[in-house]
Amino acid sequence: MTAPEPKPWVMAIAPYVPGRSTVPGVVVKAKLSSNENPLGTPAGARAALAAADALDRYPDPGATILREAVAAKYGLDPARVIYGTGSDDILHLAAGAYAGPGDEVIFVHYGFAVYEIAARRVGATPVIAPDRDYATDVDAILACVTERTRIVFIANPNNPTGTFAPRGEIARLHAALPPHVLLVIDQAYAEYLGEDEDDHGLMLAMTAPNVLVTRTFSKIFGLAAERIGWGYGPAAVVEAMHRIRLPFNVTTAGQQAAVAALADDDFVAAARAHNRLWRAWFAEQIGALSNHGLRAIPSQANFVLVLFEGEVSAEAMYQALMARGYIVRWLPKQGLPHGLRMTIGTEEETRGLLAAMRDVLETMAPAG
Repeated sequence: MTAPEPKPWVMAIAPYVPGRSTVPGVVVKAKLSSNENPLGTPAGARAALAAADALDRYPDPGATILREAVAAKYGLDPARVIYGTGSDDILHLAAGAYAGPGDEVIFVHYGFAVYEIAARRVGATPVIAPDRDYATDVDAILACVTERTRIVFIANPNNPTGTFAPRGEIARLHAALPPHVLLVIDQAYAEYLGEDEDDHGLMLAMTAPNVLVTRTFSKIFGLAAERIGWGYGPAAVVEAMHRIRLPFNVTTAGQQAAVAALADDDFVAAARAHNRLWRAWFAEQIGALSNHGLRAIPSQANFVLVLFEGEVSAEAMYQALMARGYIVRWLPKQGLPHGLRMTIGTEEETRGLLAAMRDVLETMAPAG
């Protein structure tokens, strides 16, 4: 008998590999592999989770309190807010609604791994636009556009590089795209930006018929365990995505916690300030190690991508850091075998990571 065969485009998917959280036989001092908030979760969100009841009932399928809170916070129409199990879910909904076999989906080199998975999952062809020194190159993206292009995914700030495309570049990209192409701006790290750094993606999503913005509660809001994401776009785009959205896809407790987290401006400001301070310090310290071939890519997110172009390889550093209790992210499957993405942790974790890296370099680098 012949066994069922999966679709060939599904078998072409390289499964997503999350950051490690444990190391056998090693006491972990810092997990810095998944860009989680080192300050934890807002107290109000923790209280909302603890107080959640009616666990025997399905959650509100319309996520009403979540949509209304998001809309009130950002001046949006709640009817145009879509929600999902993390922003990854929203990205998959966009691909499912607007791409399929014979279509093309564009994303940048060193872009978020989910973009390729989302494209291949629906049978579309991934098209990778060349980068400009690890950053988004708008002209390269536009050069890839054809009559078969249906979606352009762009993360801003980008993951895993941390690079940022300013509002002028985002506006230029959108203006040059054909109207049939959906521009999806993934703003998972937007809350780490200052007000003067806003790329105006949400403004475009308010007014343009072909722009969708996605955000998450997993990063600065400290709710990674609850997996809550949201998006905003034209009514027609959101309506199409709702047709394939799973019912009850955001839990009752998760919605309540997200609403509480969204209201805690002081927590968000403290997380942003902490990240800005220690990201700058860490990047400066990496710069001082340039004689060992280390280079920090300028980041606007809550992590730094460090390139290893000297005597100690990224893989060797990755393994040596794990042995010392520091877990970071090595990304060979994303074309970065020479890079490690390192989350900005607490002061103690960040200083400890840098000290461990120095120890590895002194131990492994040849004398002379």
